Amino acid sequence: MPAARQKLIRALFDEYIELYAARDERLITRFSDNFSGYTGGGDELVTDKAEWVRITLQDFAQVPGRIRIEMLDLSLQDLAPEVVTVTAFFHIHLPFAEHILSSKTARLTLVFRQEDRDWKIVHSSISIPYHLVQDGEVYPLQGLGERNRELMALVEERTLALEEANNKLEALSYTDGLTGIANRRSFDRTLEQEWHRAQRANTPLALIMLDVDHFKQFNDHYGHQAGDTCLQALAHALAETVQRAGDLVARYGGEEFVVLLPNTQEHEATQIAQRIQPAIQTLALPHVGMPTGIVTVSLGLVSLRASRQNSQEDLIKLADAALYRAKQAGRNCLRLAHCQEM
Repeated sequence: MPAARQKLIRALFDEYIELYAARDERLITRFSDNFSGYTGGGDELVTDKAEWVRITLQDFAQVPGRIRIEMLDLSLQDLAPEVVTVTAFFHIHLPFAEHILSSKTARLTLVFRQEDRDWKIVHSSISIPYHLVQDGEVYPLQGLGERNRELMALVEERTLALEEANNKLEALSYTDGLTGIANRRSFDRTLEQEWHRAQRANTPLALIMLDVDHFKQFNDHYGHQAGDTCLQALAHALAETVQRAGDLVARYGGEEFVVLLPNTQEHEATQIAQRIQPAIQTLALPHVGMPTGIVTVSLGLVSLRASRQNSQEDLIKLADAALYRAKQAGRNCLRLAHCQEM
């Protein structure tokens, strides 16, 4: 093909692509009165120029912003002195966030014919494998909109499910696997939060620490499975007895439990501790190693006003020291902390 002829065909094609990509209505003046063509979204031959103009303007109205044509391959053919054809393969990039269309390869065949010294488009056949086009569309934007809404709903559903699963996992990570109450990790986190809150509000924070009396003997005599059942029963009794909003019952470790009581004076904490002892004794869990013949607990209690002169570690040390004195006193009793021991 002579270079001049090739240059002419390429110029005709480039003009078409630029007008189409720019959504320039001057494109409709380039159609021949004897036009025929297939639209990318339809499967019927259009033989009426006015109908093709309508489809083109509908295309421009549906996507008014400039589009980008990414050319992949181009074939120029000189069929006759007054007839030339171009076949192009390309990706269409619409001015939207949706990229699914740009991954599809479109094919366009244009036939130009010289009419009265001017070159007109007499045939256009474009194939766009979207398969989602609805009536009145050139590009499947309605289908994509529905698809995106479905995806957004699915993402929201999966996100909520993930949040729920994460919440359950977090709850499990702060729950004692044996007893079902808060674990040591939960206690440490809550103690830190409540200590800082008590410092800001200048309020007291109370802690009860309790230990199952002679629990090793209990396990040795009744077995570890019975020991687990005993701890579960004690945890349930504690949770049933301490029910104020904000209070925390936790398994501290082994046979030791703690009760954290925010904004609680010593006399109030003492009343709660005195309810715990009979609640556990009411369970009447057999224990041959105790004079009472049933499971009992020893309790240490402290109520401390949080300040810069003390710390949450002091709260634990004082409760532990009080618990130690309860054991020295013969167990199955309550002892209060001596703050001068700090």
